[in-house]
Amino acid sequence: MAEDFSALANLQTASVSAAAPVREPKKDSQGRSYATGKRKNAVARVWVKPGSGKIIVNGRALEVYFARPVLRMLINQPFEVASRIDQFDVVATVAGGGLSGQAGAVRHGISRALTFFEPALRSPLKAGGFLTRDSRVVERKKYGKAKARRSFQFSKR
Repeated sequence: MAEDFSALANLQTASVSAAAPVREPKKDSQGRSYATGKRKNAVARVWVKPGSGKIIVNGRALEVYFARPVLRMLINQPFEVASRIDQFDVVATVAGGGLSGQAGAVRHGISRALTFFEPALRSPLKAGGFLTRDSRVVERKKYGKAKARRSFQFSKR
């Protein structure tokens, strides 16, 4: 009877190790990793490569494109969580949405590109919630309504 349980335990450990595949880094011929990030209606295409920590968004420096310090802090969060500050250069193109949504899209793209470049970073980034796409978008306006849900003012007479 004890032999059956030991065989079962060996079978379980073998199946667990086989279920967790070792991820390979995804890099192009220039040593970059690419990912797409999304937030609200903004979409960011992000390339990450080893470098000095320079971030370029739509051909402009990060400080020029995102003037508000909160947005810059938001974009740098994945590097802080992964302990990779000033180790990667980022080139991003963003379209759609406003500045806040674009910053969130760049952050999502950087996080995903980092996991493609270094698969070991997936667990801290996932624990920080950086790999989850924030799918909240503005609800569309319906006919017969003043806004998405607000009705016109009721008049008895």
